[in-house]
Amino acid sequence: MLTQRLMAAIFTDNPEWTDYTSVPRADLRDGCRRYLTRILELLSGEATDPESDDVAASIGRHRAEQGVPLEAMLRTFRLGGRIVWEALLDNAETVDIEPHEIREAGTAMWMVIDGLSSALSTSYRNTELEQVRRDERRRHALIEDLLAGRAHDATFAARAARELNLPAHGAYLVVVADTLPDGRSALAGPETVLASLQIRSVWHTRVDTTIGLVSLEQRDASAVLRHLRPLTRGRAACSSAVPGLAEVGAGHSLALIALDTLPTSSTGLVSLDERYPEALLVRSPDLTRLLLTRSLGPVLELPPKDRDVLIQTLTAWLAENCSAANAALHLHCHRNTVLNRLQRISNLVGRPLDGQRAYLELSLALSALKLPDRAV
Repeated sequence: MLTQRLMAAIFTDNPEWTDYTSVPRADLRDGCRRYLTRILELLSGEATDPESDDVAASIGRHRAEQGVPLEAMLRTFRLGGRIVWEALLDNAETVDIEPHEIREAGTAMWMVIDGLSSALSTSYRNTELEQVRRDERRRHALIEDLLAGRAHDATFAARAARELNLPAHGAYLVVVADTLPDGRSALAGPETVLASLQIRSVWHTRVDTTIGLVSLEQRDASAVLRHLRPLTRGRAACSSAVPGLAEVGAGHSLALIALDTLPTSSTGLVSLDERYPEALLVRSPDLTRLLLTRSLGPVLELPPKDRDVLIQTLTAWLAENCSAANAALHLHCHRNTVLNRLQRISNLVGRPLDGQRAYLELSLALSALKLPDRAV
């Protein structure tokens, strides 16, 4: 009888608040019966401690899994309490009960409802939290599979795209950012910022890096980077654009190479497209060391003050298209001073500094000097 009254009340008392569409009617009826029975058991002393009640916890867990809103469940618990209380009052009219006994029964009644509601809420929220954690683990597993190259399987690529809300086709940037000593990412809130611009992306945290897969969807990569660069608070890098999910694993490797071209203490986001010479040097550390020895070895062995002056002069000269006059303006010295320093470098390395191959080797050697020590 009480179960039927509660079932009727659920769908007639403010039905717009009710969302049990995912619950089979027999399942809902069984939950109502178990809940009402437990109220009576607690009031009679057959059960104790409503805040740790296993029936309410079981109902909360089950309804969370079914996707019923917590507000609907709490409303149902209040309705059930009201129905039991009305039934108790109806019975009280047939016997001689003192007013204070009614007050005590009412106090006990709503303490039971409050306790059961607390047990329901705790179990419901714990279940929701576990679902979030489970979904997050699944999301991370999908991203790891993409990075491992599983998207070469078109079926997997389509499923991953669907579950991650990413396009299965189209260009992607792969972004990597260091994990800072305090545990934060070197990119602050990129997913939120990109989402506000209708740019789809997913982000995945490993121990030492944060990895982002950013869908370009007809956008220019430089436009996306303009939005990400203000978020940097450490080292970050991105790949060149890769043609689809099947290539994000390769893009991740390229982004890591670009990241390795940055000094550990630096702050900023670089693209592989901006760092190809440095990336080539990072990929071949043994050859880079040989290049440095061949191109600048004797210069690098000079005392620091002399060495730095010659390196600074060579850098300015190459940057000014091998114009001694322009380099002199940049260095705030006379043109002849620049020429004398260049001649000294030529004498030290035993080769002339002019010519296309010499320019190339010297430029690469100077780039190598700016790489992190561990990369050379």
